Amino acid sequence: MTAIVAVASLSTFCAPWLRARSSGSWPVPLARIRRWWGFTLIELMIVLAIVGVIAAYAIPAYQDYLARSRVGEGLSLASAAQLTVGENAGSGNAFGSGYASPPATRNVQSIHIDDDTGQITVAFAARVSDDGANTIVFVPSAPDSADTPTARVALTKGAAQKGTITWECFAGGKAASSLPAPGAGPLPADAPTLPSNLAPPECRS
Repeated sequence: MTAIVAVASLSTFCAPWLRARSSGSWPVPLARIRRWWGFTLIELMIVLAIVGVIAAYAIPAYQDYLARSRVGEGLSLASAAQLTVGENAGSGNAFGSGYASPPATRNVQSIHIDDDTGQITVAFAARVSDDGANTIVFVPSAPDSADTPTARVALTKGAAQKGTITWECFAGGKAASSLPAPGAGPLPADAPTLPSNLAPPECRS
């Protein structure tokens, strides 16, 4: 095997001389031999610089893409909590009554229903975002019967809600409701912290 490798290397090294001799341009200038032999140092440095620039942009973008795909699991798990809040709001029970938070997963730490407001907080695991910057909040609202039909108000604890409940998602940096005016809904009781670049479009400001 070693002999085969040696012969292959020798044939590669001798190729410039053989081509030059067969074409009648013997002897071969040293500069031409070097060009035939491989890349120059400058060429290699240019290639490495290009690869470095591409990596500087591509790697962070890919990491954000992975984190956003993991956020989707939290949205899916929160849908069960939304159903619970809707059922309890219609009967006047505590908003979190009968709800059991699902076990933690690789992407989601916990899902919590606020019994006073019905708001749902999803906390993500460190592989999505670090603690202190890892929550989104779903805020429910109901039609305001005392105002225009499209106005939205927070759910009332202990009172049976009428009308369809609307959910709005809040991530970090979203400071106002994005529901169409005059139907702007209530804001989260606890400020969400997940960076907006990791959140779905409907959760951003």
